[in-house]
Amino acid sequence: QVQLVESGGGLVQPGGSLRLSCAASRSSISFNTMGWYRQAPGKERELVAGILSGGSTKYADSVKGRFTISRVSAKNTVYLQMNSLKPEDTAVYYCAAGYGYSSFDYWGQGTQVTVSS
Repeated sequence: QVQLVESGGGLVQPGGSLRLSCAASRSSISFNTMGWYRQAPGKERELVAGILSGGSTKYADSVKGRFTISRVSAKNTVYLQMNSLKPEDTAVYYCAAGYGYSSFDYWGQGTQVTVSS
């Protein structure tokens, strides 16, 4: 079994930045896909950003130009740099990892991000 552990959430003012990190408990396996989802109160979970083992990335339109996803494949670690944060970015952010290229097999426990003045 693999566990994903997120860190880096918190409270930030509008316009501020946060960096989320996620590390898998086992570095000996390879994930082709890693990514970040978020879920705001009363809303469905949505994909924020994803990154393949080859480095290709995908972003939700609402975060393009503000968020950057990156990974260190050898350590099964993925990051989400979030800049110019807005109140509407407030949500629980979940890390996800998958063996394939279009689905996720493991999920983190979530980390709260709150953007408020």
